[in-house]
Amino acid sequence: MKQTSYNPDVLSCLANLSNDEVFTSPKLANEILDLLPKEIWKNKNATFLDPVCKSGVFLREIAKRLLEGLKEEIPNVKKRIEHIYGKQLFGIGITELTSLLSRRSLYCSKTANGKYSVLGSFDNEQGSIFFEKTKHDWQNGRCSFCGASQSEYQREEGLETHAYQFIHNKIPNKINNMKFDVIIGNPPYQLSDSGGSGTSAIPIYQKFIQQAKKLDPRFLCMITPSRWFSGGKGLDEFRDEMLHDDRMRQIHDFIDASECFPGVQIKGGVSYFLWDRDNRGDCLVITHHGGNVNKSVERPLLEKGNDIFIRYNEAIPIYHKVSSLKEVTMESIISTRRPFGLSSNFRGKTKSVPSSIKIFQNGGFGYVIQKDITANQDFINKWKIFIPFLGSGSDSFPHTILGKPFVGEPGTACTETYLVVGPFKSRKECENVISYISTRFFRFFVLLRKPSQNATRKVYSFVPMQDFSETWTDEKLYKKYKLTKEEIEFIESMIRPM
Repeated sequence: MKQTSYNPDVLSCLANLSNDEVFTSPKLANEILDLLPKEIWKNKNATFLDPVCKSGVFLREIAKRLLEGLKEEIPNVKKRIEHIYGKQLFGIGITELTSLLSRRSLYCSKTANGKYSVLGSFDNEQGSIFFEKTKHDWQNGRCSFCGASQSEYQREEGLETHAYQFIHNKIPNKINNMKFDVIIGNPPYQLSDSGGSGTSAIPIYQKFIQQAKKLDPRFLCMITPSRWFSGGKGLDEFRDEMLHDDRMRQIHDFIDASECFPGVQIKGGVSYFLWDRDNRGDCLVITHHGGNVNKSVERPLLEKGNDIFIRYNEAIPIYHKVSSLKEVTMESIISTRRPFGLSSNFRGKTKSVPSSIKIFQNGGFGYVIQKDITANQDFINKWKIFIPFLGSGSDSFPHTILGKPFVGEPGTACTETYLVVGPFKSRKECENVISYISTRFFRFFVLLRKPSQNATRKVYSFVPMQDFSETWTDEKLYKKYKLTKEEIEFIESMIRPM
């Protein structure tokens, strides 16, 4: 039997190994590099910086393109290698290990001046891929640069502290005063916040983008979670900055992050962008899903009167039709988180006593003395609706978006597991509201603002209020807002029946 040799690219294999650090595959790196103008690969004076080197894949793929593009200008291969590797490519490792890995990828040796290095002009081990151990600057229990928790990241000597050099004012002297044509990379995404994970982690990728902009490159490309579009802890200022920046010229948005990072779950998807310092205008928004490009549209990142980025191009005309009526939104009758002052881990008693009320909690219900309710006591004896605070993630497809709502009778309350909708005059009115929540139309407008599982009050701010003396169906809503056949088909392709 004839054997076929198989020699995979080690960086393609590495990209699928770990959820802790999201590595970039060569294929994805090249898709991002394709955003840059083709003529840059023939420019011997162009300089490139990856300030968040993990595997070195970006620098390696850039080197390949320059080696081909500069063939005519620098015909001698040895001189071409010396020029490209010595004068055009620069990187900063995020850890000591990734700096060694990046040098191995670029120079074929973990030390730039090693025996097997592709060039012999370096007189030191680092070459142009730098790493310096960096310390957090602790102030009041937090790092003043990155926001890391002191209790979580103040570690003994020898342990990784995740004090990333690029965002801790430790840019290497050799490149500190350089002007880069391109800054590109895949930054770390988050830091655990005092032992938490997921939604209790703090995002950090935005700090790398902000620091990169301070260096004033011609082009900036990075791949990050897409949650900044409409949500995310500590991202409001960053979102506002990005959405008002008309140098953002392309965004490639992947609803399902596994299309970029197989086997890695990132709620809300991921996206990469092209920021062009010298070219202002609308942004080309390209949505990817299921291996296909859904629709590409050049448009402003911020719709008039809005504060978030609506990621779906097909949703823009639907949003305009509905918002043009200027109706009050459902946000006005949705409670804030922890509506009765009880946390999600609160557990009521198993038996009722004369002075207790029924409390809906995680996993069922219990009973609590009414005086122990610390907020919104006036809601207890009114008709209302309870709706789960956690819904499905917005990357499963088609989307469910919200958990199942149910009627809260007078004499009931809930823990932080639910939000409260209301109050209402009767059970019938509550049932009419639930008929509206159950529509695809309702949940589609929640989807536009919901970047993760958390369904906060804010995600309802696009959903128009209705007359709840009657029941609601999708057909009635489509007719009311004069939606076209194509618009209806798009909504129904995105949202599954409840």
